[in-house]
Amino acid sequence: MADPADKSPTLIIHEESDSLEELSEYLDVLSSSARLRILKFLEKKPRDARSISREIETSYENTKKHLDKLLSIGVIKKEAGLGAPTSKGIHPVWEYSLVPGGLEAIIRNLGLFSNTKVQVMGSEIAKRLDEVKSTLNREVLGDVPAVIILGGSDDARVFLLKTDTVSIGRVDPANRAAYRDGEDVVLSESYSAVTRVSRPHGRIVRDKDAWYIEDCGSTGGTQLNNRRLEKGIRTLLHDGDLVELAKGVTGVRFLVILPKDH
Repeated sequence: MADPADKSPTLIIHEESDSLEELSEYLDVLSSSARLRILKFLEKKPRDARSISREIETSYENTKKHLDKLLSIGVIKKEAGLGAPTSKGIHPVWEYSLVPGGLEAIIRNLGLFSNTKVQVMGSEIAKRLDEVKSTLNREVLGDVPAVIILGGSDDARVFLLKTDTVSIGRVDPANRAAYRDGEDVVLSESYSAVTRVSRPHGRIVRDKDAWYIEDCGSTGGTQLNNRRLEKGIRTLLHDGDLVELAKGVTGVRFLVILPKDH
């Protein structure tokens, strides 16, 4: 039964829909833990197929199949590089690397589909979506809660929620000591309707096993699933919630990703 207080949109996709077929193919590619481990392995630098094979502990042939699947959804790319020196010299090899923003785009896409509560007539696509998202959280994010920016100059940027209190707001070059780089959610100057993080616009707070959001008296206000929050009042967050700080193109929206044990 639907929660009457839940204001997030519902998207119904019929079984014959092209969107359903494309989503199903996308989930098929991402449903493998081995492929997600490959993505994690490619985060720092390009690797050749044999190096990837050793890392994920499977055969070279299976690794190539996984790589072809990831290439098919455009999350990685393949370019010529130089292999490790051997007694016969250095030889060119194919190296695979992440497309810039590739991991963030996957997290964003899955989060958006989850947020719209995909209901598919005659299909278990919603269950598969939750399973893939859970695997992605475990293999890539390390089951760490996160928020993903939607739209604007920071689109698809992922901020991990590493501490019990996380300030949210626009960068404040004149008062950098007031916030923590790498821990707070610090947005670029282009989101000018958002209060500077040194004030801040809002906070995400963990209390025991739950996460909450509060508006800290911002001018532009804060919306949770299209419902305006009262200033200074903490409101419980759920996985897939959509938060909006201020309205319009100079505000910002972000998705909340909360693994099940957080």
